[in-house]
Amino acid sequence: QVQLVESGGGSVQAGGSLRLSCAASGYTSPMTWFRQVPGKEREGVGSIYLGITYYADSVKGRFTISRDTAKNTVHLQMNSLKPEDTGVYYCVRSLTWPPEKTKGYWGRGTQVTVSL
Repeated sequence: QVQLVESGGGSVQAGGSLRLSCAASGYTSPMTWFRQVPGKEREGVGSIYLGITYYADSVKGRFTISRDTAKNTVHLQMNSLKPEDTGVYYCVRSLTWPPEKTKGYWGRGTQVTVSL
């Protein structure tokens, strides 16, 4: 059984940064960050699989996923945040590759709010 706990969310002004963490138990590959933006479907933000990272076009160049193997933790560093990045961020232990929203273990999420 995989358990995932996200942390690091909060409120920042546009242009600011946040670092989300996902503490995991069990096997954790691949790992994907999804987000739920108000009024939109959940969307994939990025993934890390076999040491390679993948990003949605909307966050490419601003967000970075990394893994701390010793602590079994995955991080999402978010820079140059925009108001449209506001939402609940989830880390997901995907059961498929490419990752699918309906096939994986989900954390409970952490809220990110970006204001002007």
